[in-house]
Amino acid sequence: MNTILSQIPKIKHLDSGNFFLIAGPCAIEGEEMAFEIGEQVKEICDKLQIPFIFKGSYRKANRSRLDSFTGIGDEKALKILKAVGEKLDVPVTTDIHSAEEAATAAEYVDILQIPAFLCRQTNLLVAAAKTNKVVNIKKGQFLSAEAMQFASQKVKDSGNNKVLLTERGTFFGYQDLVVDFRGISVMQSFGDGVVLDCTHSLQQPNQTSGVTGGRPDMIETIAKAGVAVGVDGLFIETHPNPAVAKSDGANMLALDKLEEILHVLVKIRKNII
Repeated sequence: MNTILSQIPKIKHLDSGNFFLIAGPCAIEGEEMAFEIGEQVKEICDKLQIPFIFKGSYRKANRSRLDSFTGIGDEKALKILKAVGEKLDVPVTTDIHSAEEAATAAEYVDILQIPAFLCRQTNLLVAAAKTNKVVNIKKGQFLSAEAMQFASQKVKDSGNNKVLLTERGTFFGYQDLVVDFRGISVMQSFGDGVVLDCTHSLQQPNQTSGVTGGRPDMIETIAKAGVAVGVDGLFIETHPNPAVAKSDGANMLALDKLEEILHVLVKIRKNII
């Protein structure tokens, strides 16, 4: 696992034995907000010696309704991501949605994230691989953990062995998701680092309002279970005030709750290694 992480510029605390954390807002809403979140999460992670990667989507391409927030402009948001990475000295990641976006986004970020709904898109995976960035593929809600070996292999067969796989829940009926924690060890068996997305795994999709719901009260529970079974990294979207967040506020963690949860998770980690 450290082999992959050590190839990510600016990542810290790799010798701590902790899980790593991918955290930040669902979407980049502006520079001030991005730095507020980034600075606070970095401070917490430095205190607890957790390797930290800042996350923010520069564009939200998969929304339920046409009037949903999609972003502040691609170039503007990408420049904010790059500025966060440079000024806070942390790696950054964002998601891409088409093969054409891969090379552009790679100029600004350290890790390219493949959205769950697009995890089987061959052209997208190949384009991401060819940037030579670390590629984090989120498991489709419609796929088994075993099936993710083929998505991973597409990247590797394209000449890039720097692959992360993210568990983000499996459809349980039309309006809920469940996490099969057996999938973490299954995906680790491919030789890839595995991340548990503690926020999107708790989404409640397909609501009649056209706005996805969520269970942020269960984030700590999901995270504890993930750390207990030995997941390599955690993914937690966080915001100072999720109620007014422009994207996915229903399942994001309030920023002021993050440190307390991470303290508990670090204690669990130390007891199992």
